[in-house]
Amino acid sequence: MAFRPILRKRAALPAAASIFAASTFLFPKRTLHAEAPSESLLIRKPIYDDLPPRTHKPAYTPSNPDTPGSSSPTTSPTPTDRLATQIRHARLFLHARSTAAEARLNSFMDTFLDMESTFTNTIASLAPAPETHERLMPGALYVLVAAMAGSIVSRNRNILLRASVPVAVGIGAGWVVLPYTMRNVGDLVWRFETRVPVVAENHMRVRGAAEEGWRQVKVHGQAVGRWSEGVVREGREVVEGWVRKGR
Repeated sequence: MAFRPILRKRAALPAAASIFAASTFLFPKRTLHAEAPSESLLIRKPIYDDLPPRTHKPAYTPSNPDTPGSSSPTTSPTPTDRLATQIRHARLFLHARSTAAEARLNSFMDTFLDMESTFTNTIASLAPAPETHERLMPGALYVLVAAMAGSIVSRNRNILLRASVPVAVGIGAGWVVLPYTMRNVGDLVWRFETRVPVVAENHMRVRGAAEEGWRQVKVHGQAVGRWSEGVVREGREVVEGWVRKGR
């Protein structure tokens, strides 16, 4: 029974608190208005600045060059384009020069090979045919010895004889010892002379004069031979007549 007043006090505290809360909600001190708040209270300033309105640009449509009245925009070349153009010109220049150098080198090699082939064929054509049985090695030595002998014979003469006698003796020995080879050499010299008409004409004149002189020498030699034979025959007849008379 002693604890009953204390229990009553504890039960009264929650009741008083609930009554206070109900009075606060049911009877507020501030008057509530039924009207809506003003628009100035509702509009608040944004924390970010207003962005400019975007304008949607139309998509780029390439103009048709065939359409009349349409003009393409002219733009100046960029440094990269100018550099690419210069590099292209340099490459084309180097390609043209290398191609020209290669063509000249090929032409030079072709000319050199043709000259080498012509030279070897010319030297091979000077050799005598196998059926002639003419040997070059001993015959060439004989011709060289004959030319040296002509030089020795004409060593005390004037310069004209010292230059012409060995050549003449060598050529004469060549015609005697190596007739087929000398004929081939003569044909080769004649082919070269035909390229210069003046030289060929002079050669023909000299050759004609030499042949005519050789013919005259042969004719006179034959005449001298006949005359000497006649003289010898007459002398022998005279001697035989004297011998008969002496008997």
